[in-house]
Amino acid sequence: MITKATEKDTLVLAKLAIQLWSNHTITELNDDFSEIVNNNDAVCFIKYADDIPVGFAQCQLRRDYVEGTHSTPVGYLEGIFVVPEYRHKGYAKELLKKCELWAKEKGCEEFASDCELDNTSSFNFHKAMGFEEANRIICFRKEL
Repeated sequence: MITKATEKDTLVLAKLAIQLWSNHTITELNDDFSEIVNNNDAVCFIKYADDIPVGFAQCQLRRDYVEGTHSTPVGYLEGIFVVPEYRHKGYAKELLKKCELWAKEKGCEEFASDCELDNTSSFNFHKAMGFEEANRIICFRKEL
């Protein structure tokens, strides 16, 4: 079962997301998800297996330029995660499909995502789900 997350689900989302974004705290993620689930241009879905939350996907509409796209808005996969013991069961694919359907319903003609250059499992997932690589970049910064 996959459900669209609401305000009552933010802690569930945060507990899943901390496993993906460990450089944050549960409190930060809970606060972030509270804003996201109340934003009409964003959505989170939670995958349940036997009433246990085992994965989530977060997507939103992007109206700024999205690498490799030609329309606006673009549905954008901000994050997707399935608990390791529940992987390879098609759950991430199900979550992605829900995000794509949501984006279509919001008027999107394109859907995009990204991953770090060294994240081969994410890269392989994206390729297997029909994404085509649009570009590779290295970002720079320096202190002033």
